[in-house]
Amino acid sequence: MDVIDTTLRICSPTDSREKLQPKNGIDEEQGISLQEQRAMQDYYDNIDKKDPYSAVLVPKVDDQEISRFGTLILVIISMILVVVTLPFSLCYCVKVVQEYERAVIFRLGRLKKGGASGPGLFFILPCIDKYSCLDLRTVSYEVPPQEMLSRDSVTVSVDAVCFYKVSNPLAAVCNVGSYTHSTNLLVATSLRNVLGTKTLAEILSEREMICHVMQNILDEATRPWGVKVERVEIKDVRVPVQLQRAMAAEAEAAREARAKVVAAEGEQKASIHLKDAALVLEESTSALQLRYLQTLNAISREQSSTIVFPFPIDTLCLSMGSDKDKKKAD
Repeated sequence: MDVIDTTLRICSPTDSREKLQPKNGIDEEQGISLQEQRAMQDYYDNIDKKDPYSAVLVPKVDDQEISRFGTLILVIISMILVVVTLPFSLCYCVKVVQEYERAVIFRLGRLKKGGASGPGLFFILPCIDKYSCLDLRTVSYEVPPQEMLSRDSVTVSVDAVCFYKVSNPLAAVCNVGSYTHSTNLLVATSLRNVLGTKTLAEILSEREMICHVMQNILDEATRPWGVKVERVEIKDVRVPVQLQRAMAAEAEAAREARAKVVAAEGEQKASIHLKDAALVLEESTSALQLRYLQTLNAISREQSSTIVFPFPIDTLCLSMGSDKDKKKAD
């Protein structure tokens, strides 16, 4: 059987591989025929066109079978160790989790089948099993005061509270390093991003809508981590003292303007009613006399130093009668 030398030759950057140039149909350097040379050249060309590693046959090794076999041996050894050290080994092997807790068990670095264990008793093997216990109760996180710039270029400081819990213990352990730390950072960042797109008036008046938007954003982002965000609430919105004074002055001026408008409208309506009353009194002299007596009665009831000088009503009647005569004469 002929042996073909598969040693690769170093070529220049312009040529992919050095071509063999035979003389008289036989390569003097290697002593092979032209047909063998062409076959070898085609072999190298095929390697250049394809993945070089695809031409090398590597024996397939079933890693899963080896892992199962090794795991079985270590499990048997660990169980023998537990039986030999009874009853002292029960202190390490038997664990208890509460009703609100779940235990995620890893055997030789791999997640144990069956999901999270608990609540109640569960059994682990020494030296090959490790477990992580998670609390499924709702956790409250108070976001530190976040200073940010609103859309209308106002610096505000906002406090918020976030309530979340673990909904999938396996994802909380396997998909993220620390779900609490990651969730807390995400809450603070989302708060700044959402409020940065709102004006100061919207932040103060649309708190419920902002909390709802933040809850949807956080719930969607933390779902791969096995965390469920239940509620987000804005506690307080603080603005600088100078801005508070400016806002107070603006509100006071607005209230004064509205008060003046209301007073002017009241005077206008009062003048209209006084005009109607004067027309009624002009038609009856006795009505004017009764109004004069009613005014005197009201003044006399007040305990004050007011001095009342009665004015003869007949003089008024004469003056009113003379005015009427002049009008008729005109």
